[in-house]
Amino acid sequence: MKLRYLFVLLACITVHAISAQEISDTKFGKGLINFVAKDSSFSVQFAPRIQGRYSAEWNHDGTSYGKPEYNFSIRRARLKFAGFAYSPKLNYKIELGLSNRDISGANQFNRNTPRIILDAVIMWNFYENFEVWAGQTKLPGNVERVVSSANLQLIDRSLLNSNFNIDRDVGVQVRHETNWGGNFWTREKTAVSQGEGRNISEGNEGGLQYTGRLEFLPFGKFTSGGDYQQGDLKREQSPKLMVGVTYDYNNNAVKTRSNLGSYMFLEDGSLYETDITTLFADVMFKYKGFALMAEYASRDADTPIAVEADGTATGDIVRIGNAFNIQTSYLFKNNYEITGRYTTTDFKSVAGKAPEDQYTLGVSKYIVGHKLKVQGDISYTTLNGNEDNIMIRTGFELHF
Repeated sequence: MKLRYLFVLLACITVHAISAQEISDTKFGKGLINFVAKDSSFSVQFAPRIQGRYSAEWNHDGTSYGKPEYNFSIRRARLKFAGFAYSPKLNYKIELGLSNRDISGANQFNRNTPRIILDAVIMWNFYENFEVWAGQTKLPGNVERVVSSANLQLIDRSLLNSNFNIDRDVGVQVRHETNWGGNFWTREKTAVSQGEGRNISEGNEGGLQYTGRLEFLPFGKFTSGGDYQQGDLKREQSPKLMVGVTYDYNNNAVKTRSNLGSYMFLEDGSLYETDITTLFADVMFKYKGFALMAEYASRDADTPIAVEADGTATGDIVRIGNAFNIQTSYLFKNNYEITGRYTTTDFKSVAGKAPEDQYTLGVSKYIVGHKLKVQGDISYTTLNGNEDNIMIRTGFELHF
């Protein structure tokens, strides 16, 4: 039913745009619709985006690589709305996901409905450099995750991110930035959230999740928010550096990856609870077309093995361990970019997951920056030191 209403709304917008036959002064990459009320009481920017993907994988069976597995998919198809309401100090963002992977994950805690909403958040600059955010959006976690999937250098994020990130949640955040003189800035971000991820509607299981992040920018701010975009597309004319540290504490967490993963059910239908902590440290550096991003992640839990009241293990285990990821690139003047990435994960034995090492080499052609680009990469992965997988991927990004 919700999808039906959404499509009706989009149809009305399309019909209105066609019938109006107005020439807009906007351009590609700045949003499909940019509207500001005559009295400047609100604004709306609407920007759809599409990511297409193709991949081929060869898995190693212990003696040789088998036949490839092919996959074509629309990895992301999203609708983004942003602007301000009442005052330019009160901003909002809404992002809806339409692809299979975006809306999957229906369960009893979201009334068994598609998870369409990615972001639905208001941001109020209530005093000087202070902002309060309320709603559902990304937590201030590792830099790779907070970078939009539209602004990646490679086809997708690293193994560190897929195993350790804390993603989106519903709650309240307070953000502030401080200038200590000259070009030296710090940014302070805190969040209190539900602790079970996005689109949860049936109460709150377990406890709350608390996140704090501190960022240092000793050489000044990046051009156009480049610290949260991969690659040096702006060709910073002076070195720019961001160093960030995040600490996340999920009290009485009920999922295997903090606010992600699967719920840890007990025989009586209740949920197993344990405190989970996650630590991130990351660096972003850019200068004249060269870019470097490095990350460290670590997760631990008080009692990672889920057990029944009598001490019997349920089979659910919190994925504890650590990972390191480093990614470097150079953007040539013809807007081709070469990117290399190395990622290693090391899980504690109790987690029951073997360590992985992955080496990735990618090439990107930026036609209109990250808004219109074609990319490809190849990855070689080892599992517990043994050959495991070779993967080739290509894709495109179209973002109005």
